[in-house]
Amino acid sequence: MPRAARQVYNGRTGIRLLLFLTVVLTSAATVALAADEPDLIFRRSTVFKLLSPNDKLATYGIDDPEVDGVACHFTVPERGGIKGWLGVAEEVSDISLSCSQIGPIHFKGKLGQGDDMFRQRRSLFFKKMQIVRGCDAKRNVLVYMVYSDKLIEGSPKNSTSSVPIMPWGADAGSVQKCGEFIQ
Repeated sequence: MPRAARQVYNGRTGIRLLLFLTVVLTSAATVALAADEPDLIFRRSTVFKLLSPNDKLATYGIDDPEVDGVACHFTVPERGGIKGWLGVAEEVSDISLSCSQIGPIHFKGKLGQGDDMFRQRRSLFFKKMQIVRGCDAKRNVLVYMVYSDKLIEGSPKNSTSSVPIMPWGADAGSVQKCGEFIQ
């Protein structure tokens, strides 16, 4: 085979290999991201749109990945219309949050004050919603706050929820102190 033909063949093989690896890595990343997604509890329409999807409020549930026994529920507005349908609408920053103890609380390791518990993109490029966690050591209470931020201008809209660490079931005598797990 002439040298020029070998170079073209090797170039095509390289491109095919690159495309194959891109598809495999993208699929693996999608599966990994899907595992971290919150559970949709329900949606409710708030604004009727005649020829496109309605604006909605959606309520989601998520377990704290670092603290067993705590679950949070948050409600976010979801834009309808053509932009919402295409996934390019910038979402509103109004988010509500409620967290509760749902079992015995067990810390999986050391935590930092204000560490991210959950993060989700709220616009195509610049806005994201974050749920952060902290500890009020004096009262032995986990404190969760949700807010959205934007690259240029943040949003002061936020919501806070407290989870007092209480005895639970058979482990009623052994209550962990959140202050012992803050770095």
